[in-house]
Amino acid sequence: MKSIDVSQAVGMVLGQDLTRIVPGEFKGVAFKKGHIIRDEDIPVMRSMGKNHVYVMEFSVEQIHENDAAARLALLAADGLERSEAAEGKVNIRSSQQGLLKIDTDRLQQLNLLEGIALATLHQGVAVKPGELVACAKIIPLLLPAKTIQQVQDICAAGSIIQVVPFRLQTVGLIVTGNEVFYGLIQDKFETVIREKMKQFGGQVMQTVFLPDDQQQITKAIQQLATQYDLIIVTGGMSVDPDDVTPASIRATGAEVAVYGTPVLPGAMFMAAYLGERPILGIPACGMYTRITVLDVVLPKVLAGEPISRHMIASLGHGGLCRKCADGCRYPDCSFAK
Repeated sequence: MKSIDVSQAVGMVLGQDLTRIVPGEFKGVAFKKGHIIRDEDIPVMRSMGKNHVYVMEFSVEQIHENDAAARLALLAADGLERSEAAEGKVNIRSSQQGLLKIDTDRLQQLNLLEGIALATLHQGVAVKPGELVACAKIIPLLLPAKTIQQVQDICAAGSIIQVVPFRLQTVGLIVTGNEVFYGLIQDKFETVIREKMKQFGGQVMQTVFLPDDQQQITKAIQQLATQYDLIIVTGGMSVDPDDVTPASIRATGAEVAVYGTPVLPGAMFMAAYLGERPILGIPACGMYTRITVLDVVLPKVLAGEPISRHMIASLGHGGLCRKCADGCRYPDCSFAK
């Protein structure tokens, strides 16, 4: 730290906070410690009565917090928007709608480095354009250059943060149940599924209403699978003798990835694949409960992420919905994370 004439301080790092006072208008810090002094700052500093300032000298083996934060954000994220570095921090926002993917193992490796802090949203959540997904922060004012080299080594395998766009956009919907087909009750599933797809930029292109008839349901699935990206079949998912939807999905020749989940509501959920075409069997709770396993799985499916038994099993930790009495806050909660 040394005192220097402000005219000689351009490009140097300010070693003190400089307070500016404009009577009746402003009083506060105009320049913060760690600020890199620019040409345009000089007349402002002189107007504040600052002809000399304390500056810090650092070697080529040290990197200023703002430069280090910018490099951390650039290395750790791909295809995202980044703010300008300020106070050693860079905000990282999504540039598109999609599924947030975080390499959590390498994220932990980064955060084990002295002076590095990279905070993100949960892996696997749906994000919108402009949404804040991560923040890169450098803790000390000056970071050893070797630490950034360690960051580069960790990030050499690819970006730690990315947003995978939703690529499955069209849905064929089959609503099953004698009570709906024969007009005994009014269907509510179609509206629910349409609204959920709309959230992710998708659309229900065709809805077919069928009774609890295995052959009819199987045939409808096979037909819709030739036209649309995703097939959703609602109702008839329990083990009751009248519920034939799981058997109907199997009869198409589809490979069942999972039937039954450790996520409540939504235990009787099914995911299967007819070739590469995903088929989702949605239990009745999806009609009257605001948030179910469908809300967790759907964005993953739309982003092209394969649904496996291992992935579904991992949702059990946190898979119990709190059913918050003061109002649902999903996805800003612990459910299935």
